[in-house]
Amino acid sequence: MTETILILSDRPDGQVKQLRTALRSRGFNVQTLPLADIGFDTRYPSGIAVPRMNGALPAAVIVRSISSGTFEAITRRLGILHALAHLGIPVWNSAKAIERCVDKSTTTFFLAQAGLPTPETFAVESLENARTIAERELTHGPLVLKPLFGSQGRGIRLIRNIEDLPPPEEMDDVYYLQRFVARPGPPYCDYRVFTCAGEVLGMMARQAEGWITNIAKGAKAEPVIGPLRNKLEELALAASAAIGTDFAGIDIIPAADGKLLVLEVNSMPAWSGLQSVVPVRIADCIAGALVTRIEPDIGERPAA
Repeated sequence: MTETILILSDRPDGQVKQLRTALRSRGFNVQTLPLADIGFDTRYPSGIAVPRMNGALPAAVIVRSISSGTFEAITRRLGILHALAHLGIPVWNSAKAIERCVDKSTTTFFLAQAGLPTPETFAVESLENARTIAERELTHGPLVLKPLFGSQGRGIRLIRNIEDLPPPEEMDDVYYLQRFVARPGPPYCDYRVFTCAGEVLGMMARQAEGWITNIAKGAKAEPVIGPLRNKLEELALAASAAIGTDFAGIDIIPAADGKLLVLEVNSMPAWSGLQSVVPVRIADCIAGALVTRIEPDIGERPAA
């Protein structure tokens, strides 16, 4: 019987379609659905109910997106991913890796614990505690305030004085503050490195007139050439290992003194910008690495 691989996504974007094509070309059925549609169901031996699979389990799962929801809903969805992994199903990325990446403060904790260079970071609750941090740290230069859960450069603010701190309701009462990294510009530049299964698939420089250099905010993708590639590759692989990702987009920023700092690790990265400047087909590489991982395991999982 042909095995099925699930792609969990709330929208069938171009990258989902690329993954689906790459996996089907390798002989797998592919089903795409939101994680929210998978339920716990104790009628089945596996305890998991996947729509249209009648109690059967997939060969593997790729998580492309998890939609927003209540605390209870997100907890249940992550519980599904934990349960699938408990049953021996490869889940890329795992619930643990997603939890570490989605919460930026946890990402920075693990990066720092691994000894990787990352900007000084402070994450606290309440405006009062954020003011205390700002009073102490702004004497050393500006801070960057980011949503704890956020992506694509949305909601980022530069904090130059205490009055720049927004009210608690705008930040869900959580203040994630990072030291602003001065760098040459304009144009300003940072780097996105894409890793998969312990290898670097590609990297790009992102250039913008403003200091926020996300492709979604209008930054331009450029290829990375020269000896800098080796250092970027080393940092990205170490960051991926520190967080425990199977594939990831690692954001690295160059300081004015030339030092490279790891900013973020993205467990559900987009790659349309990167694909425009690298020769390898990102989706095909992810599919190939996942199939290599699961083929020895097929037939060894618990029956439905």
